[in-house]
Amino acid sequence: MADSSFDIVSKVERQEVDNALNQAGKEISQRYDFKGVGASISWSGDKILMEANSEDRVKAVLDVFQSKLIKRGISLKALDAGEPQLSGKEYKIFATIKEGISQENAKKVAKIIRDEGPKGVKAQVQGDELRVSSKSRDDLQAVIALLKGKEFDFAMQFVNYR
Repeated sequence: MADSSFDIVSKVERQEVDNALNQAGKEISQRYDFKGVGASISWSGDKILMEANSEDRVKAVLDVFQSKLIKRGISLKALDAGEPQLSGKEYKIFATIKEGISQENAKKVAKIIRDEGPKGVKAQVQGDELRVSSKSRDDLQAVIALLKGKEFDFAMQFVNYR
């Protein structure tokens, strides 16, 4: 019988991020505490730009955006937001969406699977994802449960389970 396997990836649905951004923009334009402070959120190339006339307001814009991401099922670990920067009279925050598992993180996950996972489970790095395979599907389920119980500094999804 062939090995069963699944892939560990770190991907974000760009459409969901776009929807969250549009919802945040709508809320910012309608909320009373954002009136007259020049608060806005928009795409700036492949980055997300948040602007307002005070540091507290721009942090509030970020907070609104983060709440919209959570509601749409996107992990905040995928959002890399910078610190507020003064630019002229406005404060700005640039944020990026992180995708893909770095080589170091993939090696850490593979080591955890090797050390703490069931025997006979193999993990190999394939580009920016990790393929986990085993003869037993129960072992794969155990690996998924093990990894869900750990805390990582990147978002993780389990795909292509077969």
